[in-house]
Amino acid sequence: MRTALYPGTFDPVTEGHLDIISRATVLVDRLVIGIAINRDKGPLFSLDERVAMIEAECAPIAERTGVEIVAHPFENLLIDCAHDVGAQIIVRGLRAVADFEYEFQMVGMNRVLNDRIETVFLMAEAEHQAVASRLVKEIARLGGDVSHFVPASVERALRAKLDARDAV
Repeated sequence: MRTALYPGTFDPVTEGHLDIISRATVLVDRLVIGIAINRDKGPLFSLDERVAMIEAECAPIAERTGVEIVAHPFENLLIDCAHDVGAQIIVRGLRAVADFEYEFQMVGMNRVLNDRIETVFLMAEAEHQAVASRLVKEIARLGGDVSHFVPASVERALRAKLDARDAV
């Protein structure tokens, strides 16, 4: 069974993430969505909320493709997480040249740590190349329309989370 790990914070999950997830399913039998706990980033959504969003948004993709898609929180090294879930492949999405420079360094380090796990880069579709969770949160925080960047259920959760923060 070919297993891949697609890691990220998914705070929140975007249409760009879902595009990469959908396209990665043609490469593997099982796709693990590694949801980074990463306390340094100070996510807007709790881990449980991010897991629930991933599970809800990936269920139709799994049903359509027949690929098992699993949400898996992790706080250890990416390469160790890949080993823990039995992944032979790490999937990374690329939006721009700047992403490649960072990812190139990460691959080099990961190859030293475990050269049996390959990294595969998937380019985001053109309409998703500018989409970043950080920018989506900023647009939503400032009252902008994020409906082109996230699924409707995620947009509702984002608005509710920001409204709750503003009410405090």
